[in-house]
Amino acid sequence: YPMMLMRGGATARARLPGAAPQLRRKGKADDVAVAKFAQVYANYFSVEEYDLQFRRFDGSMSTVVNRAIFLSGDAAVVLPYDPRRDRVLVIEQFRMGPFARGDNNPWLIEAVAGRVDGGETPEEAARREAMEEAGLELFDLIPAKHYYPSPAAMGEYLYTYVGLTDLPDDAAGIGGLPGEAEDIRAHILPFERLMSLVESGEIDNAPLILLAYWLDRHRSAMREGRTGA
Repeated sequence: YPMMLMRGGATARARLPGAAPQLRRKGKADDVAVAKFAQVYANYFSVEEYDLQFRRFDGSMSTVVNRAIFLSGDAAVVLPYDPRRDRVLVIEQFRMGPFARGDNNPWLIEAVAGRVDGGETPEEAARREAMEEAGLELFDLIPAKHYYPSPAAMGEYLYTYVGLTDLPDDAAGIGGLPGEAEDIRAHILPFERLMSLVESGEIDNAPLILLAYWLDRHRSAMREGRTGA
């Protein structure tokens, strides 16, 4: 049931008006025709399989194609930033994706992140995750960019933010929710150290990389108190 609520919230947000198309085509209701649908796996996440046709750029319909999609609900991602000290908090934890791929070091450096639960907004999820994963209260939440990270294979949509907060030296440490088997280590990094880890490739988590570059572009305004950057 919680996954149904999460999925329902994601569907409702997906149907909200987005940026008006200027380059890409504007979709219509009859542009996709589903011939067959099956939910082949359902647990905390789900996998769905479709036989469908889609509208081609020449106006005709494609042949029937088979596509599978991994559904995990929407997620909120937040990079905590202390503009006074010019430093960020990042977290480190074991990740199944790198492990299943065969990576010999499946611990990643990431921003704080988590699923948007049913009945909550992405902003509420970002604040909740900051408290659960790092014990942080955010005094301002600044939207960065929202996007599909891997639209060919996943129905996930990310809402990303920079969260202004206070990051004293003792903000680092071990955290996470025991009930969710989380084992999370928080690191406090000067902003320039964050960027050096991005450039070296040690940080190879896409949402954190994008947030780091977004913050690099806007951090001067934040340090001057212009949080509407």
